[in-house]
Amino acid sequence: MVEKILVTLISFILFIYIFFFKMFKKNDTNYIIILAIQAVGILINFIQIIFKVLNTTFWNILIYLFGIVLPALVFALEYKNINVSEMMHVCAYKIYMFFGNYKKAKETLINLATKYPQSYYAHKFLAQMYEKEGGMRKAIEEYVKTLEIKRDDYKSYYRISLLLKDLGRNKQAIQMLNNLLKVKPDHYEASRLLGELLIENEDYKKAITVINKALKANEDKEDLVYNLGIAYARTNDFSLAKKCFEKVISLNNNNYNAYYRLGQISLLYRDFDMAENYFLNSTYQEKEAKSYYELTKIYMMKNQKDKAALTIQKAINSDAKFYEIAKEEPILFPIKNFIKKPEVVSENKSIKESKKEKMIEDYLNDTYNLTKILNEQKDSKKSYEWNRKKK
Repeated sequence: MVEKILVTLISFILFIYIFFFKMFKKNDTNYIIILAIQAVGILINFIQIIFKVLNTTFWNILIYLFGIVLPALVFALEYKNINVSEMMHVCAYKIYMFFGNYKKAKETLINLATKYPQSYYAHKFLAQMYEKEGGMRKAIEEYVKTLEIKRDDYKSYYRISLLLKDLGRNKQAIQMLNNLLKVKPDHYEASRLLGELLIENEDYKKAITVINKALKANEDKEDLVYNLGIAYARTNDFSLAKKCFEKVISLNNNNYNAYYRLGQISLLYRDFDMAENYFLNSTYQEKEAKSYYELTKIYMMKNQKDKAALTIQKAINSDAKFYEIAKEEPILFPIKNFIKKPEVVSENKSIKESKKEKMIEDYLNDTYNLTKILNEQKDSKKSYEWNRKKK
């Protein structure tokens, strides 16, 4: 009997503590759940004392769990500055998310952030929800709040940078990434994104420095090597660019962008056989139509008109826009009558390329056209001098 009275007394003291110092003082109704469970334990204990029933091991365990262990655990967690109410909100949020009730999940997080503005998890999960919904500005605001609470949250630094990039605020994204890499220099994703942004901003020398530094710790990352190749190509260092793209292929034999870039560089050196080989290897996905188009021009330069006619049709069937382009291409005028409209007019397989890819493609094409003109002028000058000497 003494034990029962002692258990009742301890349970009641813990009940009063949670009621006044947690629920009442914090004005947090979440503690009602804990108080309700504790009340069940106290009630069972009273029933045992008064009616002399439920005196089994099972009910005794429930009394100790509900009446003493649970509130004692709350006390211990709160003593270690772990907010039990916050944990309950987070659990509720995850349960709602599991069952697909996004509205209630969001409401739970907003309530948590309102009640506890310094809740790291409230702002973190809210940021992720806003990001999924496309509310990029709201997501940035919430990620910033998580950083104010937890300065070493490097993932939030990176997410903010990505969102700033999507909003077209590249300068701010670059600043954010530079700050992140100062404290976390081995952050691979940050280095990759910073390199891409510097390339898009045409700051190629800085991009080369950033990517080379990142490659010291991530030498087998093909996207870093590929971006380095782009940066070298934009600084007209085509030999180093070629080595980078070749390394990309050694790391991933299915990187069709790298094959395509090597084809473009081979054209710069007027190595048409090598260019043909690279473009053939790049005929897949977004590069398929463009590769066939480049192959068509190579076959025309080799005077392989039948092969050119078949190949340009592959380009047109893959992407209908090449029908009009081919009709206006001077080098294809000899086979103009053999160029047919696409087999499936309604289907367009064009894939929107990133700004980075568009920039390097246009640059290499423009460089090739320039070298072609210079070579033609050089050949014309040689022919003129030879004819003059002959006379």
